[in-house]
Amino acid sequence: MLLSLQPLQPEIGIRACTSDRVLFTSGKERRSSFYLGRGVGVIDWPVTDCAELSVADLDALFALTPDVILLGTGSRQQFPHAEVMAAALSRRIGLEVMDNAAAARTYNVLSGEGRQVLLAMLMDAPTAVAAS
Repeated sequence: MLLSLQPLQPEIGIRACTSDRVLFTSGKERRSSFYLGRGVGVIDWPVTDCAELSVADLDALFALTPDVILLGTGSRQQFPHAEVMAAALSRRIGLEVMDNAAAARTYNVLSGEGRQVLLAMLMDAPTAVAAS
């Protein structure tokens, strides 16, 4: 008997990601902060700055009881305050912090494996395109 792993397709996958823009596999695009997970869809998230992220900002995510929250912090990895990290740990929820591109790739892999993962993305302000 031949056995092979058939990865699950994420309910909502990410096709492309920069620090200020996400393109989903559905073709829809986001330019503002959001969180996303299996069975949850894409939800607006009013958080814009990792330095100001509070435990209260994560309460809605904690209520979904994921195994892990992937926190994308824009163009570079920025860690939230220690009390935010401790709040996740005390609830036995992993909180992995990375730049947006890494968070998007990791979400696609873990979601494709059927894991209970949430992706929370803080979007940078859009960059201006110079006229030529």
